[in-house]
Amino acid sequence: MSTLTYAVSDSMTMLRRNLKHALRYPAMTISVVAMPVMMLLLFNYAFGGALGAGISGAPTGGGEYIDYVAPGIILMAATAGAVMTAVGVCVDMTEGIVNRFRTMSISRAAFLTGHVVGGVLQTLVAVALVIGVALAIGFRPDASLVEWIAAVGLLTLLILALTWLSAGMGLVAKTPESASNTPLPLTFLPFLGSAVVPTDSMPTGLRWFAEYQPFTPVIETLRGLLMGTAIGTSGYVALAWCAGLSLVGYLWARSAFGRTAKR
Repeated sequence: MSTLTYAVSDSMTMLRRNLKHALRYPAMTISVVAMPVMMLLLFNYAFGGALGAGISGAPTGGGEYIDYVAPGIILMAATAGAVMTAVGVCVDMTEGIVNRFRTMSISRAAFLTGHVVGGVLQTLVAVALVIGVALAIGFRPDASLVEWIAAVGLLTLLILALTWLSAGMGLVAKTPESASNTPLPLTFLPFLGSAVVPTDSMPTGLRWFAEYQPFTPVIETLRGLLMGTAIGTSGYVALAWCAGLSLVGYLWARSAFGRTAKR
């Protein structure tokens, strides 16, 4: 067997290990789903009338506000999954299991690869559940099959980027508690974008930040794919952000893991 074959085999073993942990201890996955669902219900039913009245195309009663806010909350579910990977990596690092792995004939890349792929799969499940809830309370996308595939592909790229970043956060965190808190700004950053209201309704300084932060082009692209609104250049900017964050996260996680091996 080649070195690549061994690495893939070891990564699959680590992936199975992480997925079994997720099935045995589902509390983290449930919390990742619960928060976006609560936000979806809150913004749709409590704030939908007021916020929807100020958005073009939404009636005064806020009945169509769900079509505006749902893509933003779906993206929030994608960002919330970063917590799972950060905590999982940190737990393995602090409990000493990684030191045991290093004494075994296991590919060094397998540990992080297993966590990252497992985190992506768990987060995609969480996103699917949030989409199901959105559809149940009135979200009505008009996307074609190709547009749905493109939307899922974009979400997968974003989740992959955030999962690599969260793996780096988990490696540098001292405790699982700090690892669970570090990715939280990623979860709420979409609210400082166009997740719940258009950026042109914000004050000048905040509007500038909202328009140029990474999640706004992703939200606008996702909204355009699902609801048929204009995407413009947002799609290219969103892909560039996903690629850039993936590269930064991967290099950071690999570097941090390499430093821990020298301790």
